[in-house]
Amino acid sequence: MNRLFHKWILIALLASVGGAHLALAQEPPAPPAPPAEPAEPQLEVERAEREADTAERRLDRAERRFENRHENVIVHIGDDSSLPAGEYADSVISIFGSASSAGEVGEAVVAIFGNASATGPVGEAVVAIFGDVYVNAEVREDVLAMMGNVQLGPNAIVHGELVSVGGTVTRDPAAVVHGPQQQISFGQHFGRFEWLKPWFEHALLYGRPLAFESSLAWAWWLAAGFLALYVLLAVMFDQGMQRCVTTLEERPAQTVLASVLAALFAPVLITLVAITIVGAPLVPFLLLGIFCASLFGKAVVLATIGRRITRFAGIGAFSHLAFAVLIGGLLALLLYVVPVFGFIAFNLIGLLGFGAVVYTLILAMRANYAPAAAPVGSMSGASAGAAPDVAVDGTAVPPPSTPSNIELTGMPRAGFWIRMGALALDAILIAVIVNVLEPLDHVFLVVLAGYGAVMWKLRGTTIGGIICNLRVVRTDGRDITWETSIVRALGCFLSFFPLGLGFLWMVFDDNRQTWHDKIAGTVVVRVPRSQPLT
Repeated sequence: MNRLFHKWILIALLASVGGAHLALAQEPPAPPAPPAEPAEPQLEVERAEREADTAERRLDRAERRFENRHENVIVHIGDDSSLPAGEYADSVISIFGSASSAGEVGEAVVAIFGNASATGPVGEAVVAIFGDVYVNAEVREDVLAMMGNVQLGPNAIVHGELVSVGGTVTRDPAAVVHGPQQQISFGQHFGRFEWLKPWFEHALLYGRPLAFESSLAWAWWLAAGFLALYVLLAVMFDQGMQRCVTTLEERPAQTVLASVLAALFAPVLITLVAITIVGAPLVPFLLLGIFCASLFGKAVVLATIGRRITRFAGIGAFSHLAFAVLIGGLLALLLYVVPVFGFIAFNLIGLLGFGAVVYTLILAMRANYAPAAAPVGSMSGASAGAAPDVAVDGTAVPPPSTPSNIELTGMPRAGFWIRMGALALDAILIAVIVNVLEPLDHVFLVVLAGYGAVMWKLRGTTIGGIICNLRVVRTDGRDITWETSIVRALGCFLSFFPLGLGFLWMVFDDNRQTWHDKIAGTVVVRVPRSQPLT
């Protein structure tokens, strides 16, 4: 639109009126005009020019507002966003800051980890996530405060819903709310996570987990608590940590490869276990195992870093792994405050530590399995080469069972994961059976326990145990009786119901016995493939 054209058209129309008055005033027959009359047409022309200028300025502002209507969005990250009075914006958005508007907003005023304030009209909504909301104008739709309070001034008019989650709603008596009002409170001591805002501003935005800020004292205390936990792990499990540190120092390339593979396959394993009906209860234990391995692995990496310094100390106390973990942890904390590199170091330490633990467990399983297989194989070969005992009537005499059981008790103990794998296979088998036999559908655990008791008595193992080469034997070397198998099956319930603590006990037990193993006086051993299970 040509504003100049409009201006001159308006001036021409107003001037034509004034010109007509001039023409009438100059006609000869007309009587002489009063003294003030000749100046009136000139005043009207000046007034018309001023009105034209005012109309032009208003038109100019309206056109600018229309042209920028779909482009004027105020967005700030880590800073406040504000719209002055008399101005227009499509939206006013602030992340890790406050958003305020005194002008006209076409869509919404949004603040994430900050407060939202609207003292001018808003076309849609006013929202604050982890912050408070103040409204003293018309809002065409909703007003929402997530983990914050809502306050309405005397000029507030809300056409939609008024919602406060984790906060309170305060309304002026003159405020108008046309929609429903909801206040969802979690208690006054729940907190609104305001302490997280400084961490986002000073740490997360810089790509680091820590920063030297007084408002982040809680983060430093949290880091110090974890460091104390790592030192405690080094004191309690010094031998296991020493083996993991040795693996990381002597086989760094294999450890890195194991870290990458473990990080890739861990989610796949959890998903496969979760989608099976019988495997779903094992998911919490699997997640717990991964979490514990990650914590222990971080301590391993910190010890490896610290040993680069403590190994030069000749004092015995400073050569302990716990002191190496402390030194390595202090160095890691300094790395965590470096922008960008802080988060990289944090994630690398966790990933490498998890891989070191997994790879050390694999090496330990190989070492425990290989030495035991050779003597057993040689014994089996010698037994096979010797002629069987023959009775007087010519029939073969079976070998006594006691020596065989004593031999089995000396074999390597089965670990947690191989036993859980065998249990999962048995559980899948029983699940298929109980699904076919509908009357047994509600007694799955009872059927599983009964199946185990029968198989332990008849074969010394289950179907899953046969696949995983496991055998249940008594610690005294005697045969498993019905009493032993039934007591062991009933003991499984005692191990299962306290959140599976009885099964986890084998991880900390020197003889790898669960609670039901200790009750029944049994152990589970790994039998080489050359050893028959049936």
